[in-house]
This record gives sequence, C-alpha cells and structure tokens, in this order.
Amino acid sequence: MSACVPTRATDPSDSNPTRCVHPPHSPPPTPPRRFRIAGADVSASIAVFLIALPLSLGIALATGAPLQAGLVAAAVGGIVAGRLGGSPLQVSGPAAGLTVVTADLIHRYGWRTTCAITVLAGVVQLGLGCLRVARTALAVSPAIVHGMLAGIGVTIAVAQLHIVLGGTPQSSVLDNLRGLPAQLARVQPAAVSVSVLTLALLFLWPRVPGRAGQLLRRVPAALVAVAGATAAASFVGLTLPKVDLPSWSSHALAGLPEGPLLGLVAAVLTTTLVCSVQSLLGAVAVDKLVAGRPDLISGTPGSGRGARVGRSDLNRELLGQGAANIVSGTLGGLPVAGVAVRSSANVQAGAVGRNSTVLHGVLVVIAALLMVPVLEFIPLASLAALVMAVGIQMVSLHHIRTVTRHREIPVYAVTTLGVVLFGVLEGVTLGIAVAVGVALHRLTRTRITHHERDGVHHVHVRGQLTFLAVPRLSRALHLIPHGADAVVELDGSFMDHAAYESLQDWQKTHTAQGGSVELTGRRPGTRIAEPSDSAHCRCRPWTPWRNHQCERPYTASAAGHPGASGEPGAVRGPGAGRESSGHELARGISAFQRNTAPIVRGELARLAREGQQPDQLFLTCADSRLVTSMITSSGPGDLFVVRNVGNLVPLPGKESGDDSVAAAIEYAVDVLKVRSITVCGHSGCGAMQALLNSEPGGTRTPLQRWLRHGLPSLERMAEGTRPWARLAGRAPADAVEQLCLTNVVQQLEHLSAHESVARALREGELELHGMYFHVGEAQAYLLTGADGDGLFDHVEAATDLPA
Repeated sequence: MSACVPTRATDPSDSNPTRCVHPPHSPPPTPPRRFRIAGADVSASIAVFLIALPLSLGIALATGAPLQAGLVAAAVGGIVAGRLGGSPLQVSGPAAGLTVVTADLIHRYGWRTTCAITVLAGVVQLGLGCLRVARTALAVSPAIVHGMLAGIGVTIAVAQLHIVLGGTPQSSVLDNLRGLPAQLARVQPAAVSVSVLTLALLFLWPRVPGRAGQLLRRVPAALVAVAGATAAASFVGLTLPKVDLPSWSSHALAGLPEGPLLGLVAAVLTTTLVCSVQSLLGAVAVDKLVAGRPDLISGTPGSGRGARVGRSDLNRELLGQGAANIVSGTLGGLPVAGVAVRSSANVQAGAVGRNSTVLHGVLVVIAALLMVPVLEFIPLASLAALVMAVGIQMVSLHHIRTVTRHREIPVYAVTTLGVVLFGVLEGVTLGIAVAVGVALHRLTRTRITHHERDGVHHVHVRGQLTFLAVPRLSRALHLIPHGADAVVELDGSFMDHAAYESLQDWQKTHTAQGGSVELTGRRPGTRIAEPSDSAHCRCRPWTPWRNHQCERPYTASAAGHPGASGEPGAVRGPGAGRESSGHELARGISAFQRNTAPIVRGELARLAREGQQPDQLFLTCADSRLVTSMITSSGPGDLFVVRNVGNLVPLPGKESGDDSVAAAIEYAVDVLKVRSITVCGHSGCGAMQALLNSEPGGTRTPLQRWLRHGLPSLERMAEGTRPWARLAGRAPADAVEQLCLTNVVQQLEHLSAHESVARALREGELELHGMYFHVGEAQAYLLTGADGDGLFDHVEAATDLPA
C-alpha cells in the first residue's frame, strides 16, 4: 500500500485545502536539458571578439611570433580556459603582460622551442592547481605586480615605437633606446601618419559626447582605431608593411625543446609565474566587477538573468589556464593568461556566464579561417600603435599613487627598473628582495623618545615594539626618576613577548617605588596573541558605536589598580589632572583623538588637499541606529550622506521653503558627479509609523508638514494592485515594514523627477539603488524590481545580500 502524502491544493476555490496524493511507484523520467545560450552572452561575446581580434594580432606582432599564433591563443584561451577555468567571466588569451617574456624566448630559442616551453608551463600550472596553492600567489605584494606590469609596459612601448616610426625594434630595451635617435632620423611618414590616426581614434572614440557618443561607444575603440586606419591607408593608397597570414598548412607547431637545461627551466618558471599571477589577480579583479552587478550575485528573479555567478575558484582557474597553455603551445599559439581589458569588457557588456567567453573563442576561429583576406589589409604600424598604447596604459598613475601612499615606492621602482633592464624573472626577484627588506626595516624601525612636561615624564614609542627595540626602551624608561608620574604612549600595532615582559617588569617596579604609570594607545596587560577578556570591552578605533559599552578605561595608578583615575571613562591627557566629568561627548572626542585620529589623519590630510570625490549619494533616515559608515563599510570621502526623518525626497516644487534635500541632490549630481544614488530605509521607522497613524485635519506640526512628502508612499501601498514585497522569501512582518519598503521605491521615483537626476539617467551617468536595513537582524537588503529593468516600478523581492 502506498503512503499518503498531504498536499496543499493549488486551486483557491477547492473546499479541501489539503488532500492525499499517492505518489507513483517510479518518478517520471527527467527531460533532457537543452543547451541554451543566453542572449546577453551572445552580445557580450561579440563585443569581446571585436576587442580580441586586433589585440591578438598586435601582441603576436610585438613578440615576433607568427601572427596566427595570436589567433590560436585567443581561440584556445576562450574555448579551453573559458570552459574549464574557475572564473566564468574572465576572458583568457594572449596578454600584453607576456609580450616581453615571449619575445625573449623566441629570440633565444626560436619559435618551436618557445611553443614547447608554453606546453611545459601549462603542465606546471596543472601541478600547482592540483596542489591547491593558487591563493599563495595573492601573497605577492601589489607593488611588485604593478611594478612588473609597468616594466613590461615600458618595454612594449619602447619596442613598438620603432615600428610606429617605420623601423624594426631590437631585442632589448637598452638597444631600442640607443637606436631611437637613428630611427628618428629616418622616419617613414606613411607609417607615422597611420599610427597617429590609430592613436587619435583610440583615445577620442570613447570621448564622443552626447547621445550619439553613447551609441557609438558600444563599438570597441580598438576595433574602430584599427579599422579606421586600415580604411584610410587603403583609400589613400599608402605603401606599408601589412599583416601577412600564411596558409594554415605551413603553420609551425611545437617541437622538442632545444637549449641548455637550466635556461629552459628558468624559461618555464618565468612563463608559469607571469601567466599564473596575471590570471589569478585578474580573476580577483573580475570578482570585484561582478560584485557591482547585483543580478549576477543573487540571480535576480524576473531579470532574465537567473544564473548566479559565484566567486572565482582560483585553483580551478589555475587548472583551466594550465590546460589552455598545453593546448595553445601544442597548436603553435602564444602563452595564455587572463586579460583584464577583455574581461572587464565581458562583464560590462552584460555577460551572465562562461558561454560568452567560449563563444568569443569560436568567433576567433571563424575569423581566422574565413577573414584572412580582410585581415591582410591591416598595416603593421596600426597594430604597433595599438599595442604601444596598451603598454603605456600599463604604467598606471593610479597604481603609482597607491604604492606611494603605502610607502612602497622603492619596491615598485626597483621591480620596474629590474624588468626593463634585466628581464621579468630578474625584476620580480629584485622586487621581492626589496619588499622583504622594507618589511624588515619597518618591523625593526622603532623610535623611542623621552621628555618631561609639567612634572610628568612621557615616553613615546612609535613603531612596532619587538625584542630588537627592548634595549632602547629600557634606556628610555630608566631615565624616569623613582616616584615620578609617567605616561608611556604606544603608537604601534605589534608588541612581542620580550617587549611586553620588559614593559610589565618596569611598570611593577616603578609603581612599587611610589610612582604612577599610565599606558595609552594600547590596553596594557594583554599580549598581542592573547584573546580579549569578556569582562572588559576593547573598543576598536573603527567601531565608535561600541564605545557606550566601555565602562572604564584600563589605567595604572600608584596603587596599580585599573580605573583608579576616578570617574569611569575619565580621560587623562598629557600633563593634565584627573577629570571627574563622565560626559559621553567629551569621552568620545578624547577617544577619537587618542585612537582613531592617528589612523585616519593621513587619509583626511589627502582629502583636505584634493577635495571630496565621493562615488555615491546615500540618502537615509535620521534614525540614530543607522550608522552609514558601518553598514556600507565606507570611510572618509566615500559617501555624500543626506539624512532626514523618513528618508524622504520631496518632489520638485513641493518643498514649501525647504530646499535642503533638492539642493543636496543637485550638488551631488552636478558638482560632485556621483555615479549612484541610494535611498535606504530601515525597520521600525518611527516616521513610517507616524505616517500610518496620521489623521486628516487637526494641528499641522512641523513633523506633520514634513511627513506629507510620504503620503504618496501611503497611497501606493493602499492601491492593492501590487503584491507586497518579500524579504529573502518571507513577507513583511507588518504594515509598518511594508510601508518602509514601499517608501523606498516611491522616493526613488521622486528622485527621478528631479531635473539633474533625470538628465544624468538619460545620459547613462547615474544609477539609482534601493536599500533596506533590518535593524534587529543587522541585515542589509537590495530592493529589486519585478521586471528587472532597474526602474523600481514596483517591488517584488528584496535580495538577501551574502555575508
């Protein structure tokens, strides 16, 4: 006898809401899954293909390899790495970062041996992927990676400059620099004119203004530059060296490696290093781009893009790159790695899965077989100008500013010069050595000063306090007379066991002799590796909202008891007497000056010099429980924040003398040029509760006059034609929560009515986002429209953001 399974009826008119359904003895056969390619993947693959085609030819030209080798690597990178790799949206192929390495290998060993080295590098990548060591590559200092790319960029740019001028590049940067004056003396005007036209189109095409520019920018600038220069050269009839693609029947494949064993091992390791690091860092960068598209993070229902793209599996990505290099080298292609330009174009073009990457590789195969007569019209000078521009862009001013701010410019400079003068492996080795030296220098560089002010002896320790600094610390502490008041300021993030014991022994001795000791900057008595005691609150400098939980600071007096300074929470400044006031504002300001100010002072000084450049306007409620910097993980200069009761956006012309919100919107959009505006509501909003309880007529208080801007939200909820929103699958808890969600959507519509916002939306320079924060659950939600168009016509679901 079969079991009875109660099932809820789907027909609401059924009088029996539950009925027994007897399951069949065997489940029905599962229909076979049909292979489908999303339309977004098709359009994205075309965009990536149009970028990859000229760049692949240009990179092959820059390495001195057969031009077909670039097409082989592009096709294999798209199909093999795209299908097997762990980063679905990363596009692989011949990369500019490998140009110098490959060119040197071809010069030393010839093309067939270089292909064999590519195969062996792929085998090593497979081994590393099986050992699951991909995350180790991320431990390389960004200054070394950026320096390596900058050195490669300089090498590419100098070499391609000779072709732009109508000559032939040499094998090394120094030879190219020495030969540059002679090359300038015999400039070929036809090559220069084609190169200048290519560069002009490449840089001016993305800057075409207006609606026409918005449409034209859908065509990749690289394709426009090469196609425009090719058409102009053909129309004028210039005689120039052009792309020469010999028959595929004579294409050279990989051969047995020939050369000294140690040299071949070094070549394989160099190729493996550059390919792996560039691919893994590219996968991490793609994850950041994916994070900016909520439809890919959560698989938004109703968006037509149901596939969820998770974080990259770096070990699988390394396996996919290894397989691609084996296939590419075997077929006579260039080494393969993840390419940032094509990957970012893939994400921005709307790709939703790995099919776009694979399909772009298929398109390259079709072009390599059917478009050879068209490709042979391209002047080599145009490809050289394109690759030279890519090389120049690899020397990023943003990266230079970043490493300068982190005081790692020596690592960056040494790596760059090492790559330019000696080679990639040598430059990276020099960069690692300098990075280790800088780290050791920072660890051992500790400045200890002693001075007396108003009868109080101050010992200030700047830097990390390790056993190497214990002798200097001991000398400074013994300058303090017996029985004197002392303040020891620890301005560092690390203190080892030897320094801790030395400081504690001196403190006990000094207090026993009648003196007093106050330790500031770090809670004394706690080792670095020791877990915090739950009986005492350790307030972090970046979490000031927890300060109210700290009942007393840890201080040491002559008696050696914590908290002997008097009033709980009293702050004792240098040379000052003990305060009796427990005022929270004063305590908070003092805590900021002591703990947080030293950390943010450098960043605030930069913002003071450069001015604010926030990326988004964040409009939220004035509720004290909403800490915008906490729930958005933002810092100084990141958000332009507007707060008011109920996070309301009055319609234009409805402010009745209060233009503050409209003024902030206009300033953020027109002056600060923010790229997004977020309206954030929250649970338990008192303004929404007051709006629900409001009655027509009666006394019009200032609060009631302000809340009238929320009446459209109340009317929207009362219409009954739209389904209630859902929070990660559940219905709103009550009418107040439903009104909070509806209000966010309504205020987004009010935003769109403002002239500056509407104009920026039309030009594609601004995005609107809705957000809801559940205070009790400490959970943030992004509101999404049911039709997926991003206009928030109505709300169907609120996507639960991953922790």
